[in-house]
Amino acid sequence: MSSFDLAFAVIWIALFILVSGPVHECAHAFAAWKLGDGTAKLFGRITLDPITHFDPVGGTLLIASVVINTVSGGSGVGFGWAKPTPVNPYNLRGKYADSIVAAAGPLSNLALAAVCAVGFRAMSGNLYNWDNTSVPNLVRLVFLVGVELNIFLMLFNFIPVAPLDGSHVLLDLVSPRTAMELRTFMNQYGIMLLVVVVLLAGRVIYPIMAPIGNFLLGVPVF
Repeated sequence: MSSFDLAFAVIWIALFILVSGPVHECAHAFAAWKLGDGTAKLFGRITLDPITHFDPVGGTLLIASVVINTVSGGSGVGFGWAKPTPVNPYNLRGKYADSIVAAAGPLSNLALAAVCAVGFRAMSGNLYNWDNTSVPNLVRLVFLVGVELNIFLMLFNFIPVAPLDGSHVLLDLVSPRTAMELRTFMNQYGIMLLVVVVLLAGRVIYPIMAPIGNFLLGVPVF
């Protein structure tokens, strides 16, 4: 494991726990509050405080998976989650309120990716220099990882498999009868489907992530 691999892994973990996870969950909470459900607000979840949104199991799994992936010579990414935001759908106002609340999280990650891309472009010097050999290069690496991480989180969470956000969007868009059938199916096989999604996520998401990331960055990085 090189020093660059270590730096990449540390940045990935730090950005997820300190920025991307809290922003994602805060977006859910804020959208739910604005649409009539104050459950998340009652629990103090409309905040960017990383401690409030940290999930011990999800955070530990993220750290462990990133470390294992890095040590084994992998890409240095991992799987984990922040503390799920409590939402009572029966309090929400509007036909598509549940899907709006669900989509708020992934879309906040897209916004973060765009912000990181602006930071990456704003850095002076050669855009292809991102490593841990100098402070400017390290800052550029942080922005680059921020783009990759947040696009990945957006695409992953939009996968229509429970309990991911995409399942709420899907169930809101189909007919009530189809939604009932899909909900029954996901209740029975959701965990198995989620395991398959996690195992295949990289192969499915990265080909989609690459053009989005390259567009935001303005250079063919991925």
